[in-house]
Amino acid sequence: MDVTKLRCCEFSCLILLCVLPATSKASWMWLGIASLGTVNQPNDLDLPASSSSNPVLPRPTSPGESVCSLVPGLATEQRAVCERRPEAIPVIGAGARLGIAECQRQFREERWNCTIHDQEQNAFGKVLKTGSRETAFVYAITSAGVVHAVTKTCSLGNLTDCSCDDSRNGLVNSEGWQWGGCSDNLDYGITVGRQFVDAAEVRKGEEEEGKANRVRSAMNLHNNEVGRQALRQFMSRQCRCHGVSGSCTIKSCWNTMPDFLAVGDYLKNRYLQSIEILNRPTKRRLRRKDRGMRKVPIAQDEMVHLERSPNYCVRDASRGIMGTTGRECNRTSAAADSCDLLCCGRGYNTQEVRIVERCDCKFIWCCEVKCRVCETITDLYTCK
Repeated sequence: MDVTKLRCCEFSCLILLCVLPATSKASWMWLGIASLGTVNQPNDLDLPASSSSNPVLPRPTSPGESVCSLVPGLATEQRAVCERRPEAIPVIGAGARLGIAECQRQFREERWNCTIHDQEQNAFGKVLKTGSRETAFVYAITSAGVVHAVTKTCSLGNLTDCSCDDSRNGLVNSEGWQWGGCSDNLDYGITVGRQFVDAAEVRKGEEEEGKANRVRSAMNLHNNEVGRQALRQFMSRQCRCHGVSGSCTIKSCWNTMPDFLAVGDYLKNRYLQSIEILNRPTKRRLRRKDRGMRKVPIAQDEMVHLERSPNYCVRDASRGIMGTTGRECNRTSAAADSCDLLCCGRGYNTQEVRIVERCDCKFIWCCEVKCRVCETITDLYTCK
């Protein structure tokens, strides 16, 4: 991608953030919803495009520093990353979008469905104020999204200070294949992810008073790393044969990033097994709340949370909970989307819905497609 176009796109995205109301504490995650409505696919890494309905502001005369200083909610080190690598900021935003989209896919049928608050500068509203399992998942999945986006963009050659990982190219192993091709540079993605995503938590841990805040920052940092290490765990090897007449005289192999949907499935499983930790800081490590397990170290792949989740059944604006009233449910399901579970025992409304669509389409030579108009009546169930 042309660097000039990339920076213009970056400026459009970042300047728009600066004119939004500061209705809550800002967070870098807001970069992920700056133009979320234009991105429908979880694996879409296109940079956000400015809309004609958005205000057009003049381009800053000092591209890196002036724009970075206007973005709300950035820690000092995050702003430094922005100034050193301005072209990486829209990619980080795309990574946050990737994480948000996957969060919504994983929780689409549950009481908390990863609700996004467009007018809140931290994307998830007041829900992130709690140290719940849901907060733990949000930090892990968005952290993983940033690393995934940066690493892929790096491999495509769209970032100026990185490229493929060719550190092992030419080395041959005992099985007879050699490293080659364009391995995804995961180490670079993780480095940028740590520098940018973790910076806000390091700042909070140093500046905010109170033991609870230090533990909460430690919780967020741990879950950020859980997301990053999930990508490392799912890196896979791809190979291609080379030789005369299709023979496999030489087999070149390279490492590639996993499909992000698989990462989301893995982190959802980690969410279900998340460990509640003590809300008391220690200089050594986080500790499990379960007294009988306190001597067992918390592994790097274990998600952690500080408090139990609310049931998300009833709307509570003060806590950012939307409730489930009006949500569509499945009367015949026994899973989380069932009317019994999703509606929290309040019951549900039944409504007949008329659906008109084209059907029985046939191709007629040449060149016409004729269809019938079919009408079906179906029942729609919504929570009371």
